[in-house]
This record gives sequence, C-alpha cells and structure tokens, in this order.
Amino acid sequence: MSVKGETLEKTRINIREPKHYRVIMHNDDFTPMDFVVQILEEIFHKAQPEAVHLMMTVHESGRAVVGAYPYDIAATKVQTAAARAEAEEYPFRMTIEEV
Repeated sequence: MSVKGETLEKTRINIREPKHYRVIMHNDDFTPMDFVVQILEEIFHKAQPEAVHLMMTVHESGRAVVGAYPYDIAATKVQTAAARAEAEEYPFRMTIEEV
C-alpha cells in the first residue's frame, strides 16, 4: 500500500565474496618436521593426521597449498608462522597467491 505522493525506491544490494588466496608452504632442508606440523596444527587449525600429510607433501614435493583464505587472513597466518620461525632461527618460508 502506498501513500499518495510517496516515492517508492528499489534498492539493489550486491554482495560479493572476497577473493581468496592460497597459502603455500615451501620446503627447506633445515626446518624440523615437528615444527612444520606444529605450525599447521596451531596456526592453520589442521588435525594432526592432516598436518602430518601436508608436511610430508611439502617435504616430498617441495611445496603444498595449506589453505585458502581472504587476503587479510592469509597474510596474518603467514606473518604469524614467519615470526615463530624467525624466533627459532629457521628459514621456513610461505607465500600467498591469488586463487
């Protein structure tokens, strides 16, 4: 029901999902496997069997995608992991690429 003289306005809302970015873990010969599994469990919230599987994939293939997130979340996870690795003096490396 409309009131005389009232203007009806149609509002269109476009909601887009944010772009996602892959977090890629790279192999090195110095970072201990246990440390990598710990990073996967604590920062990326992977269950222990999945964390071990991903760690072995990185070890055998040289790299593995460990998750896909909006950019801010991906960058925060990578920075958190890098800070832990630096504190332990490991050359551990991760990168981010657009999906």
